[in-house]
Amino acid sequence: IHSFCKKDDHNKENLFNSLNYDVAAKKRKKDLLNNKAKIQYFHQEKWIYVHKGSTKERHGYCTLGEAFNRLDFSSAILDSRRFNYVVRLLELIAKSQLTSLSGIAQKNYMNILEKVVQKVLEDQQNIRLIRELLQTLYTSLCTLVQRVGKSVLVGNINMWVHRMESILHWQQQLNNIQITRPAFKGTTLTDLPLCLQLNIMQRLSDGRDLVSLGQVAPDLQALSEDRLLWKKLCQYHFTDRQIRKRLILSDKGQLDWKKMYFKLIRCYPRKEQYGDTLQLCRHCHILSWKGTDHPCTANNPETCSTSLSPQDFINLFRF
Repeated sequence: IHSFCKKDDHNKENLFNSLNYDVAAKKRKKDLLNNKAKIQYFHQEKWIYVHKGSTKERHGYCTLGEAFNRLDFSSAILDSRRFNYVVRLLELIAKSQLTSLSGIAQKNYMNILEKVVQKVLEDQQNIRLIRELLQTLYTSLCTLVQRVGKSVLVGNINMWVHRMESILHWQQQLNNIQITRPAFKGTTLTDLPLCLQLNIMQRLSDGRDLVSLGQVAPDLQALSEDRLLWKKLCQYHFTDRQIRKRLILSDKGQLDWKKMYFKLIRCYPRKEQYGDTLQLCRHCHILSWKGTDHPCTANNPETCSTSLSPQDFINLFRF
């Protein structure tokens, strides 16, 4: 201090300016880290402990946002077995749980959504599924932004307006997709025997896919109207009691299973089926993807795992 006081004012001014520059540089770096939307939250462990009614003092504080950050959804969307599961979860969060997410979880949500859109733009699959997700999210954000005075969203209003503009841009990109035919000329669906074509159609779980498939070729149009096909689809998604409440007869006096299906989906939720789901260990209450190592003390951890639907996952964090 004594030696510093002996220096002239010019040197002291330079020293203070240097300190100010360092502080400003650190602040700019911190602001860039906080505002850069591309940065992903990373946690070494890809599982999370959950316990309904837990407290900070005893079990740690677990929220939906924390679980969303730690369960590696960015990698899950690249797995075809998990893709529909993650999309359904994103849709449920968009409908009612956006305000339950922390700021970093909301940022991760938008990052994962962008990756989903980019994947669909590249492989041209699941276009309608993502369109519906984006429309649901945009509708929810319109409602929430109008209530910004009540602080229902984390972050600046301009940031959310920018995100809504991004959603509109993604929707436009999906609308502009032109499905291209493969260059190679090999065996197509219409080249197969009729019994095999019908067998393939029976694997479709969405009636809208059947309608779209019937518009490809006249032969497929006839198969897509098969009564037995729509009957099995109704019986797969809905119970006998639900079907009996929504009976529709055709002009010939027969049950019109196609009309009944589209009427039933407006009244009841369809059956959900996924190739892979999140697993909850009943022994240690740890939530993770199937095949993820976690510190379970059970003798046979595989027998303790319970599959969770997307709605079950959200219900875990409703204290």
